[in-house]
Amino acid sequence: MASGKPKYYLTTPIYYTNGLPHIGHTYSTIVCDTIRRYKRMRGYDVVLTTGTDEHGVNVERSAKKAGIPESEFVAKMAAQWKALWDELGVQGDEFIRTTDLKHAHTVQWLFKLCRENGFVYPGHYTGQYCIYDNAYVDVKPGENCPDCGRPTETVTEDNFYFKLSAFQKPLLDFYSKNPNFIQPEARRNEVLSFVEGGLRDLSITRTSIRWGIPVPGEEPHVFYVWFDALTAYLSAVGGPQYEKSGYWPADLHLVGKEIIRFHAVYWPAFLMAAGLPIPKQIWAHGWLLMDSAKMSKSLGNVVRPRPIVHVLGMDALRYYLLRETVFGQDGNFSYDALVQRYNSDLANGLGNLASRTLTMVERYFGGKVPAHAPRASGLREEALRGITADTIKDVLRYYEEFGFFWVLERIWGLVGELDSYITETKPWTLADDPSTPGKKESLANILATVAAALRMITILAYPVIPNASEKLWSALGESEKIENVRIDQLEWAFLKPGTRLNKIDSLFPRIEKTEAIERMEAMEKEAQNAPSPATATPAAAPATTGAAAAPATAAALAVAEKIGIEDFAKVEMRVGQIKTAERIVGADKLLKLTVDIGTEIRQICAGIAQFYEPEKLIGRKVAVVVNLAPRKLRGVESNGMIVAASVGPEGRPVLAGFPDEDVEVGARLK
Repeated sequence: MASGKPKYYLTTPIYYTNGLPHIGHTYSTIVCDTIRRYKRMRGYDVVLTTGTDEHGVNVERSAKKAGIPESEFVAKMAAQWKALWDELGVQGDEFIRTTDLKHAHTVQWLFKLCRENGFVYPGHYTGQYCIYDNAYVDVKPGENCPDCGRPTETVTEDNFYFKLSAFQKPLLDFYSKNPNFIQPEARRNEVLSFVEGGLRDLSITRTSIRWGIPVPGEEPHVFYVWFDALTAYLSAVGGPQYEKSGYWPADLHLVGKEIIRFHAVYWPAFLMAAGLPIPKQIWAHGWLLMDSAKMSKSLGNVVRPRPIVHVLGMDALRYYLLRETVFGQDGNFSYDALVQRYNSDLANGLGNLASRTLTMVERYFGGKVPAHAPRASGLREEALRGITADTIKDVLRYYEEFGFFWVLERIWGLVGELDSYITETKPWTLADDPSTPGKKESLANILATVAAALRMITILAYPVIPNASEKLWSALGESEKIENVRIDQLEWAFLKPGTRLNKIDSLFPRIEKTEAIERMEAMEKEAQNAPSPATATPAAAPATTGAAAAPATAAALAVAEKIGIEDFAKVEMRVGQIKTAERIVGADKLLKLTVDIGTEIRQICAGIAQFYEPEKLIGRKVAVVVNLAPRKLRGVESNGMIVAASVGPEGRPVLAGFPDEDVEVGARLK
């Protein structure tokens, strides 16, 4: 960060790629984009991060169902999320994917810090796990998840645990010293109650799944979703080099209320354990309800944003989501209310005001802004200027408080005042007899006043409805980019006399309600019945080399950035011959092998027990990575790695070998 401006770093949730976005996800993202635009107009150096959470059992299962590798599945899904945000005018600065190599390095670095500081220990766990919420839950076998109401699964596995119990007092002290850390107040009280009730240590790795970031030296452990996903906020702005970027800690994490606990309890505890700065604020908004239930793909009550954008435009959706619901509270989505807002507020409100103003300036003054004559000012005009000044003051305050409902209520209150002003002053009657003394000046004053106020409205509304605001800004003859206007320095100013105003098509053409609703519902139904974009071209998984001890634990690194030849040269691979092979008690996936590598016989653990019989491996020549640091798997030391391809959606390991060549044991692979 070298701009010299104050920084402001905010994030959306890191969205799970098991499905396509609905307007609940869209709501979070549009709120963040609105804040970003507003803060930039306040002079901040703003960075907005959004992205996709691409690991976990749900992705494994979805990719398997689609018949494609996980890497291909998540790449297609991430592309869909990114494309939608582009359609909605979201100006994301960082799009982080949890399969990015820089993210994997950050997660491993954070784990290392927590472990070195004594807050991580090995253990095992048996309990009920909700794959939909990616969380262990405190229920009995056979019972549903208490949060989402869906079935749970009994899971038993080795884990690494994070000592969350050690952070009860540090967290409560932090909340006390930072009373605005959790917002709104209802969510703060919820978190306080949870922490005061006692904290249990938290599992942060899994061994029952393979699609995740590997724990270095502890294969087959992969990082559990929340330790992985939450860290994306940090990896997006430098990870281990965060001090160099200058954006961490985050000024705002914006999340849905259902994940407040993970962000306000687990995340600050992880950072405390690692000795890293804690974000400044967590804001949890409410849900968008459909038929009084939270939108959910599994419940079949989702509404997608694209049909709305195609019928009404992106600004209509942005306006509706921020105007219809008080931020922080639950809201209810309705196609009927959406079209009603569009017609009343956008078409008949701002759209009509802009059209009337530009048309009258064109008709009565040749399309050029008339000069304002102070001596002809009336009380109504002076009052309107005062109302505009008060509106600016209130809108800035509400933007700062994330009071978007009140922002738009005040702006559209000014739209109503201008409409009333035009109706009361009847400028068209003044234009009928311009020769009468004072009428020409009065007409000029009315239109100059309305044009000036319309300019203020355009600036104030830009963070919410950027597309329409940019069109109106250009129509008002402004050449400077509206996003560069300092909204906090906004005050009454008449447009320069003689400025040429430009005609524009209707900002928001009025639409027939029934027809619009039918079109959107038909498009939504079509979208729900369409195949997932991830299933468009099923393909077999590529045969990639990797550790047979954990066929795809390095899955997150499979879509890695390119390396130089010098990096590859650091890996020493030799031809080995398996001398003995046996199963490891209590480890269904592992075999313990002894392998002759020419200079010595090594003991190596390999995760191939489900695919190879031990006795059939004896005498087989394999490729071995021989310069790996030793690590223990299920208490058995492993001194090397057998190389294998990962084949098919299940990641079946196929050992690399030399069936047709008489290759000397110990020969180096180059």
